[in-house]
Amino acid sequence: MANEARPYVKCSVSNCSYWGEQNICRADMIMIEIDRHAKVKLGDEFAGEDFVNNHQDKASTSSATCCLTFKPKEG
Repeated sequence: MANEARPYVKCSVSNCSYWGEQNICRADMIMIEIDRHAKVKLGDEFAGEDFVNNHQDKASTSSATCCLTFKPKEG
């Protein structure tokens, strides 16, 4: 992903540690999963790491997905 422009990812979860100005996500990578796999234990932090879980699924609606990159702000 070197030399590629990062997409702007807007987020409304203000207590995430990757929350930036104008609701822009500051994570190096975003991990999104379908809800049925949302409780899988993949670790506490994903940004900047390679995702070891490379399976592919299909979601019928956006509401069937969730962002696994979320990490709550400390303090």
